[in-house]
Amino acid sequence: MATEEGVEPESPLDEVMADIRQELVRRVAAADRDENRDVYDALEDE
Repeated sequence: MATEEGVEPESPLDEVMADIRQELVRRVAAADRDENRDVYDALEDE
């Protein structure tokens, strides 16, 4: 694990990859919510 002292600035590619990962996580979470809407609704009503 890198410490802050040894961390190099992010390259443009690293920034793009981080954006892609973040969007992928959002899409997977949204798909999961859609597929399991009844479970999420039941939990909200508890």
